[in-house]
Amino acid sequence: MALEHAILVSLLERPGSGYELARRFERSIGRFWTATHQQIYRVLRRMEADGWVTAEEIGQDGRPDKRSFSVAGEGLAVLAEWLRAPVQAEAVRHELAVKIRGAAFTDDAGRAALIGEVERYRADHETLLSTYLNGEKRDFPDLDGRDAGQRLQHVVLRGGIAYERMLLDWLDDVLDTLRAL
Repeated sequence: MALEHAILVSLLERPGSGYELARRFERSIGRFWTATHQQIYRVLRRMEADGWVTAEEIGQDGRPDKRSFSVAGEGLAVLAEWLRAPVQAEAVRHELAVKIRGAAFTDDAGRAALIGEVERYRADHETLLSTYLNGEKRDFPDLDGRDAGQRLQHVVLRGGIAYERMLLDWLDDVLDTLRAL
């Protein structure tokens, strides 16, 4: 997937400025596709030049005008083509998993340091799970009356919640195993 596709989906859900898109990436889209503000602005400029999005200047009292982007017909066609394309399994690169395997070749001090790292990593993911669960309560208190887009956003969030729960279970197993060595 390219950042362009994530931006097209976000803009179809709700048009917005580059800043608003960056905030959406931080708040929700970033659960499965991350991008910096600079990347978003750079890709938006390219997408506008390619005719995938259009921008409307919106005046703001006491602040500079903002540009609100929406998907153009060409962008919709690109997205439709991408949606029909098969998805390839992603190659997973997980540095912590390699470190865990490497623990067989270190001393007690090295394993103790790794246990600390796994505990830190676990705490980060516990915080992320809490963020997802709070977002679910805030954004999806009831699915009655939700449109297809909202239902699909929720199913993606539920996937993130399930992933974090699985990861936390695995990290607990890792910690038990490392402590037993």
